Amino acid sequence: MAKSEPLSNVDAAWLGMEDPTNLMMVTGILTFKEVVDLEVIKEVLRKRFLKFDRFTQRIVQNRLPLAAPYWEDDEDFDLNAHIHRIALPAPGNQAALQELVSDLMSTPLDFTKPPWQMHLVENFGDGCAVIVRLHHAVADGMALIYVLLSLTDMTPEASLNHPEVVAEPKAAGTRGGMVGALFKQAGSTLRTTRRLTGRVVNEGLETLSNPSRAMDLAIQGTDAAVAAGRLVFRTPDPPTIFRGELGVSKRAAWSKPLRLKEVKAIKSITGTTVNDVLIAAMVGGLRRYMLARNQTVDGLNFRAAVPVNLRKQEEMGTLGNKFGIVYLSLPVGIADPFDRLQVVHKRMEQLKNTPEAAVAIGILNAIGMSPPEVQAQSVSMFASKATAVMTNVPGPPIPLYLAGKKIENLMFWVPQAGRVALGISILSYAGRVYLGVNTDTGLVPNPDEIINYFYEEFEALVDLVRQIEEEAAAKAPITAQININLASAADLDVLPGIGRTMAERIVAYREENGRFAATHDLIHVTGINESKLALIQDHITI
Repeated sequence: MAKSEPLSNVDAAWLGMEDPTNLMMVTGILTFKEVVDLEVIKEVLRKRFLKFDRFTQRIVQNRLPLAAPYWEDDEDFDLNAHIHRIALPAPGNQAALQELVSDLMSTPLDFTKPPWQMHLVENFGDGCAVIVRLHHAVADGMALIYVLLSLTDMTPEASLNHPEVVAEPKAAGTRGGMVGALFKQAGSTLRTTRRLTGRVVNEGLETLSNPSRAMDLAIQGTDAAVAAGRLVFRTPDPPTIFRGELGVSKRAAWSKPLRLKEVKAIKSITGTTVNDVLIAAMVGGLRRYMLARNQTVDGLNFRAAVPVNLRKQEEMGTLGNKFGIVYLSLPVGIADPFDRLQVVHKRMEQLKNTPEAAVAIGILNAIGMSPPEVQAQSVSMFASKATAVMTNVPGPPIPLYLAGKKIENLMFWVPQAGRVALGISILSYAGRVYLGVNTDTGLVPNPDEIINYFYEEFEALVDLVRQIEEEAAAKAPITAQININLASAADLDVLPGIGRTMAERIVAYREENGRFAATHDLIHVTGINESKLALIQDHITI
């Protein structure tokens, strides 16, 4: 008799959200400059992937009322039904690959089989691509990264050797066995890359991920009740061209790789984070897209639902869905790139201390136990609060190899639950950052335009950094300390890393709040962080 295991309530909730107009798939793409052999990939899957029961199990709907669906061994499992070799039509460029990804993103998985599929795409330039689709009931974006890491290694030779993975006894309340062993292998890869590079896996791509803090806040009854009230009674987002009735067809686009070094330079100068920089530039791209279509953006804010990883350190190698959701208000109405970045930073900081994420996963847990009609109403309620889903997943900081070939680029997309039409994905890999957009074709038929506008906004921030650096280089040496309680904006402008805009902000803060009691009080001025304060500390006094 086939083994079976019930889906968790949260995993069942994601399964229940499946709709022809919004498929609950996580989609990932890997590109290579060389052609990968199909038979070698199959061997990798047999040795590193198919040993683990989840990927040879299908989802079966329970016949009992209100009983959870369950995983069941697929006794007719055939690897050839899950991996396909196809050729990209001419000219075999990124545009053609995006068309293919868009088609697959619009095509449901076959639920009579284990809910995953892989395509080896040849004729992509001189190399190839691998597209992976995995149902959200199996894993979230963070787990997908671990799945992909388990198939890779740090050298071509090692990626062709497949060490035996020994299953360990399953402890009570944990996901063990072969699945647990898979993620121990992936975790080993992560730990080794950390040792080799001296950097954490996300290499500066800050994620909203503090499960202990989130859970602590949620346990505090008053905070949790207030957070739940905010989630449920928050007003719906305003109508925009990004909202409306969904269709079956979806569109995918992704950026050229951005150098993490450039993003970090903007972060350091502006006193923000890598995540803030990318989000602010993307918000600027959405603003430009709306203006190009004569849409009103003055004072406009709409929300992005942001998944928050709630795995504890010891749970980082587990499948399933272990994340909550917070809502980030996007300042689309702000035209100035610097001002917009500062507002994004302020709002992101406020989200880090909210229990909403842990409360949201509790609500998802309840949804998973509900009848289909209640699930549909609950999902619609959640979806009405947001215009976009914005996901940030850290990838490995060094290049990895799959089936003997170097992975050149990585990208992924998560589904948009309910009736949300716009998805934004941020991923770091090998010292570079990628940004992806997926949309409903009927509402946003050309996500490439949003990516192009994102480039313009990002370049505006790069230009700001260059301007500040050039001004700093041209400034005469500071021979005496500057009194920040008496200095004018022109006096403050000579400080290293402080341009005209920042100098005016310091004066405006002083006029509004009174004299600075200590030089460290400059930290309260928007745009000044500890590193920037350290840069000017020796040149200022009160």
